Amino acid sequence: MIRKFSFEDLEAYKVARLLVRDVYLLQNKFPMEERFALGDQIRRSITSVTSNIAEGSGRKSYKEKIHFIEIAFGSMTEAFSQLQNAQDLGYITELEVENLRPQFNHVAALLSLLRKDFEGKV
Repeated sequence: MIRKFSFEDLEAYKVARLLVRDVYLLQNKFPMEERFALGDQIRRSITSVTSNIAEGSGRKSYKEKIHFIEIAFGSMTEAFSQLQNAQDLGYITELEVENLRPQFNHVAALLSLLRKDFEGKV
């Protein structure tokens, strides 16, 4: 039997993984020279969301768990901001960014719920 890590069952983690995939697909449209500049920054910030959810779930104290959820939230908003920068530079369209907004909002809501759940246990 395969044993899963606890974070793998978190809805926030599952939805964030899908967002990571979709952001990667979108940033593949960037010009080659930007894939290693702005594209790299976007990849690092969006993957930080799932990384911090996972890392926080492995922490013992709820204060630490909350801290990593807050970092995940910040990384998510950073990634969205960078996508808007890419839009402003003409690498992707406003429609492409707006099509991802519901996913970003969903992850944000799930992270907020997870944070509130942890706060209730502090």
